[in-house]
Amino acid sequence: MDGLEIAAVTFGLISVYLSTRENIWSWPTAIVNVGLYALLFFREKLYADMGLQVIYLLLSIYGWYEWLYGGENRTELHVSRLTRRTGTTLLLIASAASLTLGFVLHRTTDASLPWLDAALSAFSLAAQWMMTRKILENWLLWIVLDVVYVGMLVLLKGLYLTGFQYAVFLALAVSGHLQWSRSCRDRLDTKPATA
Repeated sequence: MDGLEIAAVTFGLISVYLSTRENIWSWPTAIVNVGLYALLFFREKLYADMGLQVIYLLLSIYGWYEWLYGGENRTELHVSRLTRRTGTTLLLIASAASLTLGFVLHRTTDASLPWLDAALSAFSLAAQWMMTRKILENWLLWIVLDVVYVGMLVLLKGLYLTGFQYAVFLALAVSGHLQWSRSCRDRLDTKPATA
């Protein structure tokens, strides 16, 4: 592991930890994280992964803005629950993206796990978008994704260090879900009753 990879992993872990605490600094550290990974993937000639970092960069800028001004009357955004309509829309979009990307990877590249890689990428973007909107269930999706990532990286690819990183992400996702559930519950408990 080299300095660039260590820095990217460090900023990634810091960013996710700060997200679990609803700390606005999660977004600037995420921007540094994806910038470092874009450089790393460019150096390693992993251009699709580098491109994915650009999407994460845009989502990080959007999330930073939304957390500050996405609430009622352009105030701080608070944790909310996933609506059935939004959940269905995200499921359809992520499924279609998974199938499309999987087909492209399967037909045009030498990807070793094109369908799994595509599904993990598409649903990771859905989870990240949910995080930008402070939707509680983003953590549940991250938990599922991280379990699959750990299995794929360790069992199928032998990438033990990266698998360890995703295991830490899994623990942070559990913590994030608990923290955000408490935040959502506390907010509902303190809301004045309407007549």
